[in-house]
Amino acid sequence: MTALDLPPVDPLPDDTRRYFEVCAEKLGLVPNVLRAYAFDIDKLNAFTAMYNDLMLSDSGLSKLEREMIAVVVSSINRCWYCQAAHGAAVRQLSGDPVLGEALVMNYRVAPLDPRQRAMLDFAAKLTESSSRIEESDRAALRAAGFGDRDIWDIAAVAGFFNMTNRIASATDMQPNPAYHGAHR
Repeated sequence: MTALDLPPVDPLPDDTRRYFEVCAEKLGLVPNVLRAYAFDIDKLNAFTAMYNDLMLSDSGLSKLEREMIAVVVSSINRCWYCQAAHGAAVRQLSGDPVLGEALVMNYRVAPLDPRQRAMLDFAAKLTESSSRIEESDRAALRAAGFGDRDIWDIAAVAGFFNMTNRIASATDMQPNPAYHGAHR
């Protein structure tokens, strides 16, 4: 699943094995990103803790909005793994396969409400030129209805996917084949 020869810990610790079983039960698969990290259980646990906190915990951002950020960041970075995996998540959560495809290809043509547009414009600018973020960018988010905690969450999700995109690209991480046909 990657270009690196990093076999998983064998046997997997009981907690990790159970986590993978839950993934298989809920998702129908164990995401390759988790399998890729299984060579070092501490790294896997750090990755999953951060992912679960950013993507699943309480936030002023919906799960769909967080997945939309993941897709836009991954599209800008041309991350094959995350475009496939999170594009499928957007299709699932939105019930709209066209939205998932538009976000992967060019979010600027997607039918977005002003709140989503402001959020994704900020995530895109943060990805393309983070040093150019200024108060007017945060003001645009506030004008669209986001609070300061929401702005933090937008930045944290975008930052996380900028990091994971680079690891996925550096290792030639391959998406699970099931993502490609999911929720179309």
